Amino acid sequence: MTVEQLHVSDPHLTSAHSTDQALNHVIIEFYEKLSSWEHAIVRDKGFSLSQVHTIELLGVHGSMRMKELADKIGVTTGTLTVQIDKMVEAQWVVRRPHESDRRSILVELTEKGRALFLEHDALHLQLTTDLTAKMNSEERIVLLNLLSRMNNEF
Repeated sequence: MTVEQLHVSDPHLTSAHSTDQALNHVIIEFYEKLSSWEHAIVRDKGFSLSQVHTIELLGVHGSMRMKELADKIGVTTGTLTVQIDKMVEAQWVVRRPHESDRRSILVELTEKGRALFLEHDALHLQLTTDLTAKMNSEERIVLLNLLSRMNNEF
């Protein structure tokens, strides 16, 4: 659906409200398509989508405290503990004591986990390249800046 189609769908909407509605629908559509792509990528790979998201966070940010990782994923530390137990068993991550905080446990990728991260990250990079192929460099920079600003609102 184009912006123009969304704008004429309800003639009683103000222009600003209509633009908000259009953004809402486009963001939801993009999320659904990205989510569907993610599910298709991890299907039959032997790991869950939440596990691969955990691997992505650790691959990008390095080792993290359990609490910090749980906050970034948006789950409780109890839920994360169950997931990390399975990931330790699969040899994707290890737990180790924090050097300066004896109460904290760090989670980090193993070699096997790092390889999985690099493989999955390459798939994301290819998708990004495909999605932005028809954009010029200035448009890609604008998109980067806008998405970064949106991410900062979370």
